[in-house]
Amino acid sequence: MDGITIQAPRGTAFGLLGPNGAGKTTTVKILLSAVHATQGSARIFGRDATEPEARRPIGYLPENHRFPTYFTGAGMLDFYGALSGLDSAVRKKKIPELLDLVGLDPKWSSVRLGKYSKGMLQRVGLAQALLHSPSLLILDEPTDGVDPVGRRHIREILQSLQEKGVTIFINSHQLAEVEVFCEYVAIINKGKVALAGKVHDLTAGKGYRLTAGELSDSLRAEISARSVSAAARDHLIDFLFTSREDANAAIDLLRAQRCDVEALVPTTSTLEEIFVKTVEG
Repeated sequence: MDGITIQAPRGTAFGLLGPNGAGKTTTVKILLSAVHATQGSARIFGRDATEPEARRPIGYLPENHRFPTYFTGAGMLDFYGALSGLDSAVRKKKIPELLDLVGLDPKWSSVRLGKYSKGMLQRVGLAQALLHSPSLLILDEPTDGVDPVGRRHIREILQSLQEKGVTIFINSHQLAEVEVFCEYVAIINKGKVALAGKVHDLTAGKGYRLTAGELSDSLRAEISARSVSAAARDHLIDFLFTSREDANAAIDLLRAQRCDVEALVPTTSTLEEIFVKTVEG
């Protein structure tokens, strides 16, 4: 770790990204005071992360959780709820509500965790993290091992929590999920923050892609002269422009020749493309 500075705004969804060994897990452990930084500090809701009271409003789901397999689903939640300081009456009320929230069939509440699938363990693990109604939820690969329907369900749960003011902090390699859900991201590489900002800003393009139908050689050449690239595919031609003016001039040329304009869209990058470019320099 080398001078990392990141900030997750309250009530937002923040994604912490980076290749293996970049320092993501160490950063999370510092936030949770599982390890202590040799320099600098971490603050949670304005308080030093080493203070027990600062960590009290945090719900945490680690990537490689190891819940005792002899517990039933409900028994594990009851045990961890007691550790969180919840009295028995509150635990009795909240456990079935949370199991229903995460989409775990009630019949599994009395089944030992050793018989749960990876996806089911993720669901009950999320329920564990939500037991004490946290203000900050730190999730390490929350949808690992969960099927597409389950991932969407978990995303909907997290969105509903965010709407209630809960801050979601996700550490993940599943960039497509992060791109859909998170508002802010930071990419750590070799122990440093290589890139940070709003997902929308980082993936926004700076040009326009115009798709046209079949063109005469002369018209194609004329439009290509205004574009930075032109490529044919399936009886269509894609032109890439760096400015709106050039894209509009090309449309005028196509309309004058009564040629079809199939599409005109701003160019964008995926978060995966941004990630690869960042970590590869």
